Amino acid sequence: MRRTEHELLPLSLGSRKTLTAFHYGAAGARPKVYIQASLHAGELPGMLVAHHLRTLLETADAAGELRGEIVLVPAANPIGLAQRLYHQPQGRFELNTAENFNRHYPDLAEAVWEDVQGRLGTDAATNVALVRAAVGDWLLAWQPGTELQSLRRQHLLLAHDADVVLDLHCDAEAALHLYTEEPCWPALLPLASLLGCQAVLLARDSGGGSFDERLSGLWWQLCERMRGAGLPGALPQACASSTVELRGEADVSHALAARDAQALMDYLAHQQVWCSPRPLAALPAPACEATPLAGSQTLRSAVPGVLVFLARPGARLAVGDVVAEVIDPTAGASARITPVRAEVAGVLYATVRDRYVQAGGEVGKIAGAVPFRTGNLLGA
Repeated sequence: MRRTEHELLPLSLGSRKTLTAFHYGAAGARPKVYIQASLHAGELPGMLVAHHLRTLLETADAAGELRGEIVLVPAANPIGLAQRLYHQPQGRFELNTAENFNRHYPDLAEAVWEDVQGRLGTDAATNVALVRAAVGDWLLAWQPGTELQSLRRQHLLLAHDADVVLDLHCDAEAALHLYTEEPCWPALLPLASLLGCQAVLLARDSGGGSFDERLSGLWWQLCERMRGAGLPGALPQACASSTVELRGEADVSHALAARDAQALMDYLAHQQVWCSPRPLAALPAPACEATPLAGSQTLRSAVPGVLVFLARPGARLAVGDVVAEVIDPTAGASARITPVRAEVAGVLYATVRDRYVQAGGEVGKIAGAVPFRTGNLLGA
């Protein structure tokens, strides 16, 4: 195991933050897997999973069982971890810019296309190495102007040449689910099965420039550019990336974290990164079918009031089922009760944490099977 420390560009005098990474296996070995936790710094289940995963990886590394390379960043956002306002964590948006920490990563396909388009040939492996080297060179040449940009640059420097990238998040209250791009799904289906994901949301460029999609999107976007330019070269989907939502913000327990860490290790075994000393078990049956992110309904309340859930994350709903009631205790002689109903059939995979909702406020999300949304598919 090797530990590296990466200093960020300081935001102010006397203020300096460091990103810590742990490297397992031989540098440059394949496959390479990059795992980071808590990019939204208030989402802590992934940080505890990383703690348990470190123990498993250190044991495997010491035993010489790692065939590939694993880079683990247990606390991916030292900026957000330091942000608190009136005793409340502020880990989703940077206070200096109001930018979401998981948006606005640079478009890597756009960044390297001009450099690589005339050098891509017909050998897929050579093309993959060429693109990875070009991205690495571009990132080294990028001079970030802010602390936040330097954090994004360091994430990409550590992850840009990985075969698999897992970004560990959570929702407010949620069933375990993941987001990934359509070309990545075959490589990530074993992970969803091992984790027991109750929803899988697929898209092709969700919008906003999230960390994981900039890495996987690089490959299919370059393929599209190659076809558009009439180039005959071969370029595989050389990175499968995913945002893994480890249930809800309060689901921070050793039991859950140990189970999730073991599922990640089993996935590494199925990806032939870890040579497990025990026979490789058959994959469990998937707990859900993958559905389009464009088919996900965001439930909203038409009225303000106290929010009372009648369904919990993981529930399977039919159109018209009541998910929650919004109660106005000030209305007339008796309280007014307004139901919030499912408008699509599917799994209720996430709900809000707060129990007071304003008019138009978000209540939860249902993974529907029929796409109906367009444009930017991610929330703020």
